[in-house]
Order: sequence, then structure tokens, then C-alpha cells
Amino acid sequence: MMDKKKQAFEQLFSTLDGRHEINGAVLAAENGRILYQGSFGTAELETNRMLNDRSVFELASVSKPFTALGIMKLEQQGELRYDDMIEQWLPDFPYPGITIRHLLHHTSGLPDYMELFLTHWDRDRIAVNQDVIDMLKQHKPDAYFPPGKGWLYSNTGYVVLAVMIEIVSGMSFAEFMQQAVFHPLRMNDTRVYNRRLSKENIPNYAYGYVYDVHSGEYVLPDELEETNYVVFLDGIQGDGTVNSTIGDLYLFDQALYTEEIISKETKDQAFTPGYWNEEEHFGYGFGWMIQNSSQKGKVVSHDGGWPGYSTLMIRYIDHNKTLIYLSNMEQPYQFEQAVIAAAVNILFDQPYEIPKRPADQKKADIDPAIYSRFIGDYSFQDDTHASVAVKENRLYLTIDGQTPFELFPMTETRYFVRALPLEIEFAGDKAQAASHFVLYQDGTEETALRID
Repeated sequence: MMDKKKQAFEQLFSTLDGRHEINGAVLAAENGRILYQGSFGTAELETNRMLNDRSVFELASVSKPFTALGIMKLEQQGELRYDDMIEQWLPDFPYPGITIRHLLHHTSGLPDYMELFLTHWDRDRIAVNQDVIDMLKQHKPDAYFPPGKGWLYSNTGYVVLAVMIEIVSGMSFAEFMQQAVFHPLRMNDTRVYNRRLSKENIPNYAYGYVYDVHSGEYVLPDELEETNYVVFLDGIQGDGTVNSTIGDLYLFDQALYTEEIISKETKDQAFTPGYWNEEEHFGYGFGWMIQNSSQKGKVVSHDGGWPGYSTLMIRYIDHNKTLIYLSNMEQPYQFEQAVIAAAVNILFDQPYEIPKRPADQKKADIDPAIYSRFIGDYSFQDDTHASVAVKENRLYLTIDGQTPFELFPMTETRYFVRALPLEIEFAGDKAQAASHFVLYQDGTEETALRID
């Protein structure tokens, strides 16, 4: 059975590699044995250096299980309690009533720090965690909801957890994680790493690349207007910036089946959802998404995305099966999901299809003067606001103050967004300003009306 699965994995990934449709590293394991591991494509385009099984990737939000584990280690040692109030450790924190447990579960309601930094930060400086705390104190944006009264995935919450680890342990976040987690688990290629801030080069590093629609080439995200926030946000830790390899993540996975790093009691808490979404059938524990499947049993997982990187660690703990996927070259979202679905099917001995990667989208050649008809503020039915602006003859969409997306023309009125299954169509009298636009995403349509 294992040989059959190994052959299926080899067929899937060698086919994708042969077509140059995968750039990353994959590991599949079952019952404490590695069924398959492989690395495909380029680690550094400039030198044509290739990926290998010890290539180090930015984990993006797959860092969150590690940040949560750091907190769990401190709780086990009696240094803190999950129900401690944040203001107990950060006395002038401007959002009272939030506990460590709220942060772990994403039930704090804290505002998104990225919106703050995109609006107010001096982009010539690289921000660090203390800057996040200082910006929250200075600007005090409204919380999304009172603590414990809702669920909203929060990068801010996990940055605050990293700050808590530093306050309680008396060490830097990077030092504590090295001493408490990475070293004991022999994760020798894993570290908290801020490439642009530290200016230190890791020899076997997998640089992350994004697709530049204008040039038709893959470039570092530092070079694109819509992704260059990776530079000035590079020093922020806890929500991301753990860097690792597929092999080290497998060591982490296996350690979680034992009491080597945390006790069974602590682990049971980590894998119990503090919040459960009935509609979408998922919960969130301490740094892990949790799902229950009639076929696959209890599933604990986390994925991550940061310009140039897409990461996933998915653990089927009732069946002792694991899939780890690390990519350093931007891929169309639906294609990447189809690759992962095929790999999961192989792991469970089910039929699978080898997906075909769509060609990189090309923009139509139109006169940018037409963009002036679309500039303005718009509102969706649920009161979500959007604004459309032009900068240097390029069109940008910003939804609720988040990162602006560049809109690339398919026709004079219809536009696509790079690497996302999202299209926008402007409508109204051709000679005048657009009256509304329709947003198409994952088979759904939403209309936003002009409000200015």
C-alpha cells in the first residue's frame, strides 16, 4: 500500500515538475514514516540555484502554531496563565479585558495592524513588534468586537503573543523559540528570521517570488508597488517569520504525537476549539485550525500566505497522516488548492487528478486614460467600503483600508487581480463615471455602488 502511494505521489509531482508547474517542497508521511518527499524548481532566480530538501522557507502563518507553542511552554512552567489579562503584562495596553486565551483563539477583536501601518507608517523604516504596540497605543483604532464575543483571524493577536513571550521569558522571541522549541526538537535548520532587517543571508534560502503582470516575469515582492510592504513590515514576528524546512516540520509533526515538547493535557487544550463556526465547520484551538471529518477524523492544520510564499501543514491525527507543502513561487490559488487536494486523496488512497496550471494572465493593451471613469468611493450592501484610485497610470482597488490590489485590464471595463480568483467589472454610461462595479469571486457576485 505504501509503495502504491509513493508511486502515485511520484507520478503527481514528477508530472507537475516536468511541466514546470510546481516550485516548492512537499512531504507526505503516515504512521511515523515518510512516504514521499521532493523539492522542485528554483530557490534563487538570479543564480539559478535549485531547491533541495533542506531549503529554508518563510512559513508565513504556519508560524502561528509555533508562537502558540511558546506560550504553552511558559504556561506549563507556571510563568503565565491562559486567563491572564494582557494589561497584567502590558499595563497601558489600550484594549482592556483581553486574555491570553482570547489571543490564542482569535477571539480578541483586536484591529488589524497592517491597515495601521499602510496608512501611518514611515516606509523608510522597518517596523518591529514594539512598533505594533506603540501604533495601537497612539492611534487606538476601534476593536472589531468585545473580547470573546466573536471570532476574527488576527495577525495582531499573534504579534502581541510574541511580545508576551519576550516580557515573560526575558529573552527575545527568536532566542526563546530557539531554546524552548527548535533546539529540543533538533530542528537545526529552523529559526525566526527577518531577512531585510537582519541583512544576514542564509546559504540554503528559498527566496519568494511574485508574478509581475507588467513584465510577464517573476520578481521579488520588494520590487512591486502592491507587495513592497514586505520590506517595511519585515521586522514583525509572531504572526509569521518562523523559517523552516520540510524535514524540520516533519520532526515537529512527529513530536506532537508524543509528550516530548508539551504534556498530553496541554496538547488536548491546544487541539480543542475555543470557537466553532457551525456554518463553515471549522474551529480554532491554540494556533491550529480544527476540523472534524466523517472520513478523515480530526484534522488540525494551518496554512500561510505572504508575498512569494504559500505554506500548509495538515495533520490527520486520528490516522497519523501528515502533508507539508511549502512554495516560494506565486501560483494561481485554485490550481494550488487542486494540487493539495490531489495529494490528500493519494494519502487516503482515493482517486486523484493531476491538475493543469492555467497560463499566467496577460493584461489587455488599453489606454489608461479610461481609468479616470472608475476613480471614486464605492459601498457594498453590507456597508463594506471600497475605493478605486489611479497611481502612475495604474489602477488600484482598496477594500476597507486593506492592502491595495492592482487591477489589470482584460477589457476596457473588466479587470483581474494578480494571483487571486477575483475579477471586477465596472458598469454605467460609457461617457461618464462608472455608477457601480461587480466583484466576481469563487462563483459569487457582489455589487458595490458609487457613493461619491
